[in-house]
Amino acid sequence: MRTLAQSAGDLAAGTTSRSLVEDCLARILDAAGEGRRVFLKVHADQARAAADYVDALRRHGAAPSRFAGIPVSVKDLFDMAGDVTTAGSVALRDTPAAECDAAAVGRVRAAGFITIGRTNMTEFAYSGVGLNPHYDTPRNPYDRATGRIPGGSSSGAAVSVTDGMAVAALGTDTGGSCRIPAALCGIVGYKPTARRIPTGGALPLSFTLDSVGPLAPTVACCAALDAVMAGEEPNDLAHYRIDGLRLAAPQTMVLDSLEPAVARAYAQALTRLTKAGVRIADLPFVELNDAATLNRQGGFAASEAYAWHRRLIETKGALYDPRVLSRIMRGKDQDATHYIELMRARADLIRRVAAVSGQYDALIMPTAPIVAPPLAALAADEQFHAINLLVLRNTVIANVLDRCAISMPCHRRGDAPVGLMLVGEHGADRRLLAIAAAVEQIVSPGRDES
Repeated sequence: MRTLAQSAGDLAAGTTSRSLVEDCLARILDAAGEGRRVFLKVHADQARAAADYVDALRRHGAAPSRFAGIPVSVKDLFDMAGDVTTAGSVALRDTPAAECDAAAVGRVRAAGFITIGRTNMTEFAYSGVGLNPHYDTPRNPYDRATGRIPGGSSSGAAVSVTDGMAVAALGTDTGGSCRIPAALCGIVGYKPTARRIPTGGALPLSFTLDSVGPLAPTVACCAALDAVMAGEEPNDLAHYRIDGLRLAAPQTMVLDSLEPAVARAYAQALTRLTKAGVRIADLPFVELNDAATLNRQGGFAASEAYAWHRRLIETKGALYDPRVLSRIMRGKDQDATHYIELMRARADLIRRVAAVSGQYDALIMPTAPIVAPPLAALAADEQFHAINLLVLRNTVIANVLDRCAISMPCHRRGDAPVGLMLVGEHGADRRLLAIAAAVEQIVSPGRDES
């Protein structure tokens, strides 16, 4: 995988955007059929034309940013002018094409990034495993022969990056949909504070919990795309001293049912950080258990998804993935009293957690408690629901608390990918990204593994 910085350096040195685009298009076509699972639509002609235009601008010193000409993929949840936004579903195939870009897509294009295509996803973004029965499921690049889940809901986004079909990807995160596929595929996924990046033009799952975020090879890549989508200058991250960094490691349900590979990678990451001078405090943090309680009846996602989908379900419900439909329908039984109580309980939980976490720089925990299981393990509905709840368990905490969070790989090179998650304070996005960049230097695969 090439980083945004490497690609920008190549462009500054004379490499053309057209060559970067052609390389990505070739990977989409040459991936032994994987490209058709990863992309629901490839904008080949538009991408070539945009690349040629950026190359002309660069020759005249008029490129809109140093990242202009770099190919990125876009999750099928976002509106793109002239495209039908299907959100990984067949129920929306006959809806009108979007008249304009989603806000995040428009900002990325304004910076000169080339949108190479629309990536596959869990239908309507409603699961953390990444399965899609309508368009097939992208296979996890770690073990494609076995056929493992990619994680979701931004499944195609993650695989497009790991396979070099795009340099970075635009995704969304309502309960972990950027971080879970990043963790299971071995890249970085970032979930910003919910309102940092506008969600306008992205089909909603939960108006309360939805956030727009990037998936990319490194923390610095995610930081650059995050800044662009937030309407900020993509400046380099401030240096953050690792020595003396204070991290809180919850000793609660986030450590339950860890697979041996995850437990081993997590323990090794903590050991390396401690040796580097990080102060890690093991805390009971029982307050985090209440995040699961808030979602017991489906939480905000079910109630708000049902509010959006109910009319479509009346006419197109038979076209939905039954597993997705059943989760949406949980919202039908929630009334206004339940919703108001849910909002109050969330506000109380945010207050109680802040009282504990305020003296630390970030929380640290495994992103997902398991490595990517084989697709066959999810064939039965009971197993599907159990695994889906398991992979969402840790990541949804940041969404419920309305905080920023990031997942980065921490496994040994050659092992199944494992993600390490840092959770920052509400609105402290650039600070968390700077901390994550420092942590990444210690824990990323290929670093000190002795």
